[in-house]
Amino acid sequence: MSGSSEERVGYITRVQSFSACHRLHSVHLSDEENKRVYGKCDNPNGHGHNYKVEVTVRGKIDRLTGMVMNLTDLKRCIEDVIMTPLDHKNLDQDVPYFSNVVSTTENLSVYIWDHMVTVLPPNLLHEIKIHETDKNIVVYRGE
Repeated sequence: MSGSSEERVGYITRVQSFSACHRLHSVHLSDEENKRVYGKCDNPNGHGHNYKVEVTVRGKIDRLTGMVMNLTDLKRCIEDVIMTPLDHKNLDQDVPYFSNVVSTTENLSVYIWDHMVTVLPPNLLHEIKIHETDKNIVVYRGE
């Protein structure tokens, strides 16, 4: 079977951690509604997380290289899309996207997806998984 000519599909996941702070607060809600919806996460001074992001690509395993994609390239993409703009930043103040989008982990996963698809080869990105805490995990697949 090892010499089979059928194409095989593989998944590669790269894990990256970063730290950032934010405040869950919607300009579309009153202060009272924000307190009710977001509770302590609406603290005007914000709060921080040590996020763990898993970026998964899916594609055909190249017969010549044996790879779905070069991990060095994936690492560079993650550096450009996640680490440079997000690490040790205030998401609400330092990342223009969040000036009018609530910086929930769901929206953070959409932000990362939307930027990763612009730097990865077409149709490779499969999933963004963000561990906000040990117990809170968000998965986004571009839907």
